[in-house]
Amino acid sequence: MAKLYFSYSAMNAGKSAILLQSAYNYHERGMKTLLLKPEVDTRDPLSNHIVSRIGIKAQAEVFSTNTNLEEFIKKYYNNTKVDCILLDESQFLTSDQVWQLASISDDFGIPVMCYGLRTDFKGNLFPGSATMLAIADDVREIRTLCWCGRKATMTMRFDTKGNAITDGQQVEVGGNEKYISLCRRHWLEKKTSK
Repeated sequence: MAKLYFSYSAMNAGKSAILLQSAYNYHERGMKTLLLKPEVDTRDPLSNHIVSRIGIKAQAEVFSTNTNLEEFIKKYYNNTKVDCILLDESQFLTSDQVWQLASISDDFGIPVMCYGLRTDFKGNLFPGSATMLAIADDVREIRTLCWCGRKATMTMRFDTKGNAITDGQQVEVGGNEKYISLCRRHWLEKKTSK
């Protein structure tokens, strides 16, 4: 039975690298995958690629928050049969899009593997992540470390001087120049190093 999977973590845990490794494993066995990413992820000049910070990448189909993913995937599937759907930055999905992915998994028997952040820099769930946590068949945490060596579960946004930002819009795309993964204790203390 196919499932809807949600693998989450704080930033810099290797979610994109794991996704790309999964895609490679499918291809190595002669199977086809559909890679998806939201258009809001503009961190890399290759806007139609999933790119890991360790340098690996693969081409992906890009969608917006207005895209009906169920219709998009059905149309794609009619032209190219796929064995697995892999979606990066799933925190940016709408709740409806998560339900659409669940329908694809249920109706077509295709595993749908989604990777993303659980919470934002304020410690609040992203809408896509909240729905994933509620309805995914399999929820997995990918671990990363705080500077102190504890498990990092939180992501802090900071300014150019290294000061914590506690207000602002939920979505502000960025990488290591704007965000750091911390354990809850150091996130609460806003402490980014010894």
